[in-house]
Amino acid sequence: MEALKKKILEKGIVVDEHTLKVDSFLNHQLDTSLISSMAEELIRRFAGTPVHRILTIESSGIPLAFMMGYFLHIPVVFAKKTKPSTFTSSLYSAESYSFTRKSPYTMSVSRDFLPRGEEVLIVDDFLAGGNAVSALIEIIRKADSRPAGVAIAVEKGFQGGGDSLREAGIHVESLAIIESLANGVIQFRT
Repeated sequence: MEALKKKILEKGIVVDEHTLKVDSFLNHQLDTSLISSMAEELIRRFAGTPVHRILTIESSGIPLAFMMGYFLHIPVVFAKKTKPSTFTSSLYSAESYSFTRKSPYTMSVSRDFLPRGEEVLIVDDFLAGGNAVSALIEIIRKADSRPAGVAIAVEKGFQGGGDSLREAGIHVESLAIIESLANGVIQFRT
């Protein structure tokens, strides 16, 4: 998606060869017009795919997931990275690793909000190594539902997660795939 790539080039900050900050428009401050356009484009790319529910991870995936759910008129559920005391029902849980925080965590979703037998679309802001998405797929399968696909704003192609998921037969759509951040230069996959 050219508008997203343009915004990344204008406002993205390369922290190091593995890290890109897009907090001025995607995951701290939100460019709502851009996120709306991103949601519409991802919906277009999944046209014809049955989707009953969207699943994301708190917190940066929520704005894009919300916008897609709003346009599709379907529920959006987000996995919690810590179990709140208000979780009184049973949970679906899976382990993941955060490269941003450099620590493992358990993500959880209440069984009340992930019914069995549905087609569930995973939506997130970033896809790197694929750990978080793989954990969400595990949660969906524990619920006896099926992953309808994975919708991503920015994929770090050089970290291989998206390619591994595609090779495993998962439908992955990323609006911008970054091939390299070497030497502070953002290069997109063509």
